Amino acid sequence: MKYILPLFCLLTGMIACKTAAQQRLYIQKEGRSQQPWKLVWEDNFNGHTLDTTKWTRIPPNNAAWGKHMTSDDRCYALKDGKLYLRGINNPDTTKDPRPFLTGGIYTKGKFAFQYGKVEIRAKLECAQGAWPAIWMLAETDKYGAYPRNGEIDIMEHLNYDSIIYQTTHSYYTLDLKQTEKPPHGGTAALRNGEFNVFGISWYPDKIVFLLNGKETFTYPRVKGVDPSQWPYDQPFYLLIDQQLGGNWVGKVNPDDLPVQMIVDWVKVYQ
Repeated sequence: MKYILPLFCLLTGMIACKTAAQQRLYIQKEGRSQQPWKLVWEDNFNGHTLDTTKWTRIPPNNAAWGKHMTSDDRCYALKDGKLYLRGINNPDTTKDPRPFLTGGIYTKGKFAFQYGKVEIRAKLECAQGAWPAIWMLAETDKYGAYPRNGEIDIMEHLNYDSIIYQTTHSYYTLDLKQTEKPPHGGTAALRNGEFNVFGISWYPDKIVFLLNGKETFTYPRVKGVDPSQWPYDQPFYLLIDQQLGGNWVGKVNPDDLPVQMIVDWVKVYQ
């Protein structure tokens, strides 16, 4: 009996771990892409605090997009069923020397999916140096270090632009410079100052970018080229962040701050 109990506990723990992994990774079944979409995961931000079973506040990092990221409460708010992610002037540079602070969330380690449809309803405020983004990265390093696992930019917005950028990045596009075989990104006009629905429909052979329910750009899987062209055969997690500054967007105008991205809901279908 003294040997049976530890074995039972071990097996129970293994089953629990497997169940947790299955709940965290949503792998679309083969052939499912021909069926009607079914909602598998969502957040409507109806609580008073961020649901930490789904999201983590993005920590700062050395990338251009992440150098101002913070967990500071002043960059986050939930009210009236909406999430507010803010870019602000740092009110106390004695404790943190960075001039700006930005809020962002991701599902890394908590939710990732392979194939399906994702839509995010959000409103983007404008400012010089504002760079809000909704995007996806691979949950594991299946093919090695970045950019070998790819990146899917559902939406990037710069400054006061009336367009968004929708792009794929990978070793194939960044290192091998194959940005036109096939074209790896496009732009689409958005309703500035209003809520828009940003999304993709992701299949084993293509990624279809969406804006307000309309197809805007498609990135196909191509045969006969370097295999790094399609790292999109693995689970990806979501990132939503109100970035500030960087070579692409340009310098930040402190007088334009605060600026925010207001997120109404996130829905994932398979």
